[in-house]
Amino acid sequence: MSILETINGHDDLVALTASQRGILCKEIREFLVSAVSRTGGHLASNLGAVELTVALETVFDTRKDRLVFDVGHQSYVHKLLTGRREKFADLRQFGGMAGFPKPSESVTDAFVAGHASSSVSIALGMARARSLQREDYHVIALIGDGAATGGMAYEAMNDAGDSGVPMIVILNDNEMSIDRNVGGFAAHLTRLRSGKKYLGAKEWYKGAVMKLPGGKVIYRFSANAKDWIKRSLLRTTIFENMGLDYLGPVDGSDTESLIEILQTARDLNRPVLIHVLTRKGSGYAPAEEMPAKFHGIGAFDPATGATAGIRKESFSDAFGDEMIRLAKEEPRLCAITAAMPGGTGLLGFKEQFPKRLFDVAIAEEHAVSMSGGLAKQGMIPVAAIYSTFLQRSFDQIMQDTAMLNQHVIFAVDRAGLVGEDGETHHGIYDIGFLRQVPNMKILCPASCAELRQMLSWAVLKHNGPVAVRYPRGGNREYTDAQWDAACPVVCHRQGKDVTLVTYGVLLEQTMEAAQLLHHSGVEATVLRLTEVSEINGALIRSVMPETGVVVCLEEACAGSGIKETLAWELRKADPDCRVYGRDLGRRFVTHGSISELYRHFGLDAQGIAAFVREVL
Repeated sequence: MSILETINGHDDLVALTASQRGILCKEIREFLVSAVSRTGGHLASNLGAVELTVALETVFDTRKDRLVFDVGHQSYVHKLLTGRREKFADLRQFGGMAGFPKPSESVTDAFVAGHASSSVSIALGMARARSLQREDYHVIALIGDGAATGGMAYEAMNDAGDSGVPMIVILNDNEMSIDRNVGGFAAHLTRLRSGKKYLGAKEWYKGAVMKLPGGKVIYRFSANAKDWIKRSLLRTTIFENMGLDYLGPVDGSDTESLIEILQTARDLNRPVLIHVLTRKGSGYAPAEEMPAKFHGIGAFDPATGATAGIRKESFSDAFGDEMIRLAKEEPRLCAITAAMPGGTGLLGFKEQFPKRLFDVAIAEEHAVSMSGGLAKQGMIPVAAIYSTFLQRSFDQIMQDTAMLNQHVIFAVDRAGLVGEDGETHHGIYDIGFLRQVPNMKILCPASCAELRQMLSWAVLKHNGPVAVRYPRGGNREYTDAQWDAACPVVCHRQGKDVTLVTYGVLLEQTMEAAQLLHHSGVEATVLRLTEVSEINGALIRSVMPETGVVVCLEEACAGSGIKETLAWELRKADPDCRVYGRDLGRRFVTHGSISELYRHFGLDAQGIAAFVREVL
């Protein structure tokens, strides 16, 4: 039996010897590569955090101590060590274990985590709650994978340092955010400053000096002198300037050193930041060589790292290609991304127009406000941001782009269901909040060809804010381009009994449902809206059959779509219209493949057809 098979939590870990922990880390890596190769998932970040997580789960008992992840895709090792080994067989599958922390899944999951830079804020809230309720447990925030580039993390650290509330912030630095200290002398000083003897001597000195006449003045002078010398020799002072005790850097592949420094931080009883140096993909050569590819990956061959199948053009690819074409024609065009040049299809643009691509790191609010500034001074900015992350910048969209009717284009990637990443990543709310924004146009292509057309129009012919929203993946059955900027309604099928109204790539399931209805004697008209910012009820009614029965089909959360507006506008055009709707409901949508989620919510062809029969 392997050591890993005997580990179900903190009690099992504390019984291990140092050599056994080394073997355990090796077994964890082998297990993760094997498991994720079958299900897909976030691999590189977890491989880099193996020793760190083993140390954390050894020093702290996450059944009561609170470990808050930032961007929780690095939580696989935590799940593995807290009794969920067998559940990796259905990792990220419908009905199976989530790929992110989920408190409903285990008491050891302290909080949900899918968006970046929030862990320190959450942890500080927990630490303050503990102090107010006079309870006894430790609170740790684990931040990394670029999350420390988000301003919210620094707002929270500034508050945490000022509060004096005991908590630990662990900066998992895998070379994606904070610079390392350099030089042998700097490394030597940080080792001294991280040691128990140094910290104990520091406390003794403070106590002794404060007892002397004028002790406060003497201590303040010596502390200021020490800080001046330290700032002259060490580059990392921002955390201490915010009131956090800084420990590190520490080698993230050395489990025993990690355990020692975690114990030291735990016993200090004040706000502490530990700087841990890790390497994404550590221990698995393909992931070390291509960490971006193995950040989030589908099924692959564990022996070689090769992925199966032929990669088809995605909507993100089409967007990136069209951006390159447009940039050659329009010199004012520029692109903005929040740490997602690869995910949004902009790597080619970055290569050809490096001075016109601005990667602002994980800072969506800044990305949008900067886009407003670029537009105000005559540029044409295209901000490519995933739907779920665009939520973070609603105020900036409203105040800094739409209020002055700035010509900013929002490329809203991953709109709609995204599949296995689940609740935190589905793009099913953007229509709801973007439709509230005055001056905003919202375009919904159903094919890559239409995406190209809409983007070109938004850049070259429109003057004002435009959101072009498109899904993860590539073309569905529909690959044509029937978009006309002057007519926001496309009729794909005519029938006399019922009208099906949809938008985006849900057209595929809607058309298939209409065919199923045809076989049962029901003839449906299928209308697709290419723009959903404004609903023209009179136009829609004019292309409907005489019967006023309408079914609106949306890949959106209930209340965040267009059904209510569609009903209102149609009733103004024809008081006898009856509008029904099927969407994703009011609950947060779980993880699973898109086809399984369509089936679960009745948005697959069979579910739509059955619903229409019920309506009729």
